Amino acid sequence: MSKANIPATLRGIRGNLNLTQERLAERLGVSFATVNRWEGGATKPQKAALETIIALAGEAGVETDATAEDHATAAAQVTRRRSARRSATPSTKSMEQMLWDAACSIRGEKDAAKFKDYLLPLLFLKRLSDVFDDEIHRLAEEYGDPGTALEIAEEDHELLRFYLPPESRWAIISGRQQYEWPNDEHGRSTRPKDIGEHLTKAVRAVVRQNPSLSGVIDVVDFAAERNGERDINPAKLAQVVETFSDSRYRLGLADVQPDFLGRAYEYLLRKFAEGSGQSAGEFFTPTEVGFLMGHIMRPKPGDECHDYACGSAGLLVKLQLVGKELDPTSKVPLKLYGQELTAESYAVAKMNAIIHDMSIEMARGDTMINPKFKTPDSKLRTYDIVVANPMWNQPFNPDIFDDDPFDRFRTQGGSTTGKGDWAWLQHTMACLNERGRAAVVLDTGAVTRGSGSKNEDKERNIRKWFVDRDLIDGVILLPDNLFYNTSAAGVIVVLSKRKPASRKDRIVLLNASRRVEKGKPKNFIPEDAIRPLAASYMRGDPVEGQIAVMTRQQAEEADYNLSPSRWVGNAKPEDRRPIQDIVAEMLRLDEKAAKIDTELAKLLVGVGGHP
Repeated sequence: MSKANIPATLRGIRGNLNLTQERLAERLGVSFATVNRWEGGATKPQKAALETIIALAGEAGVETDATAEDHATAAAQVTRRRSARRSATPSTKSMEQMLWDAACSIRGEKDAAKFKDYLLPLLFLKRLSDVFDDEIHRLAEEYGDPGTALEIAEEDHELLRFYLPPESRWAIISGRQQYEWPNDEHGRSTRPKDIGEHLTKAVRAVVRQNPSLSGVIDVVDFAAERNGERDINPAKLAQVVETFSDSRYRLGLADVQPDFLGRAYEYLLRKFAEGSGQSAGEFFTPTEVGFLMGHIMRPKPGDECHDYACGSAGLLVKLQLVGKELDPTSKVPLKLYGQELTAESYAVAKMNAIIHDMSIEMARGDTMINPKFKTPDSKLRTYDIVVANPMWNQPFNPDIFDDDPFDRFRTQGGSTTGKGDWAWLQHTMACLNERGRAAVVLDTGAVTRGSGSKNEDKERNIRKWFVDRDLIDGVILLPDNLFYNTSAAGVIVVLSKRKPASRKDRIVLLNASRRVEKGKPKNFIPEDAIRPLAASYMRGDPVEGQIAVMTRQQAEEADYNLSPSRWVGNAKPEDRRPIQDIVAEMLRLDEKAAKIDTELAKLLVGVGGHP
């Protein structure tokens, strides 16, 4: 098949098999960013990928300029290549089970909430190593054999995404291949004493060759000691390495989805929260919530998007995935910006960005006190879209912000007291450009506190300020027991600085509780409910039991209580009846009760007549 025909062939495959670019990428064993580049004609697939495309085109009934013999040969080669890479033993364990097996290998060595600090860099190193092997295999198809390909890669690191020196490759870390450690300048061997020292040397060697990974993969010292004892016993660490070495758990380009690391991070956080009861909510936004926010924001190519409390960058990842789904052929990426306070989450966010081929700028720091993304004249940078899940009900000391250099509070309804939910929304509004939109996850109390109070309430006054200026597009009530740090429901507050005419002076209230499914230990919104929920919200029409539309006047009459549950009940349609039917039923019951009372009185009179 001519490489010039590849874009049309890929579009034909997707059309005939009804696949998104993301699903096609899974079938081809590549990232969907790669499929996007192929389909747009920006890059061309190599020989192995081309054979896979030809085979899939045959399955989809898409004509190419390859002969039938080419199809058969390509399919056979793909089958042989994949079979050779698979273990003879079929996989019976999921990626999640592998992670939990690894966590259990060091259980007791560290607090559960700290497992991820060791497991995720190891997982990332394994991913880098498997991808390195895949790329050497690709070069071998062009240059004849793996030995020659490796020599060429050693000479020109630009041929690879990330170059891994020998001591950092997983086959050597796991002991499956031998490595002659060189001597230092004093003639002493540099061979590590144990696996902990080896892993620390390995990640540092990766950073020397790939400076962009500094502060990402080398965030922990696997050989760290306290009071003469290792933080993690080398024997336990060796068990983790052996678990990751299982051939069923390969992490190469054709083995896992591109967002596997984010999913792994989410899984570990869930398990840690379940097992230890420790709070993980400040790091973890449930996947379905992130996708719901993404489908409501509907990012367009080139949009500048920001998350000022980005954790592992999950919400930014979801924006990118939704953006690609909405416009799969666009060559213009989203421009993503994230700030995160904790070093561990910042490192995982950087890993996520690398794996997803995301165009993202990251910064560390406390967003409320020291926002890092600013204009040359020291004002806050503004964006088309802001998404965030900041810490709920965070203590907020207004004294600190009396003289806020960015004037986020005084001019936007005043400073709040006690809880910082509306301070986050004021910061969000300050980060939006003239056409900006935002979706922020908060505690349900943020939209009700202070309403109906006889006393003046600052939170209620800030809500009034937002409503009076028609900045609140809607509020979405999420189901109970969805988040891992609380069983309470949350809300998504949607802000907009440029509402369409049909939504002027209206607030859309969506109750998503009826779309929840019970899970153990946490509930979830099923994947097939996400797009319909987002579409219903975007239409903004009232739907019995799901959506109500509040006018600005009604908001004022409710004293700025914006809770969807006040306007949209949880009852199912069959549980609702007209008032007149209920009254008629009550009258019938009253008549029946009166007859029973009469009969009972007669019986009692009869009983009373006996001696």
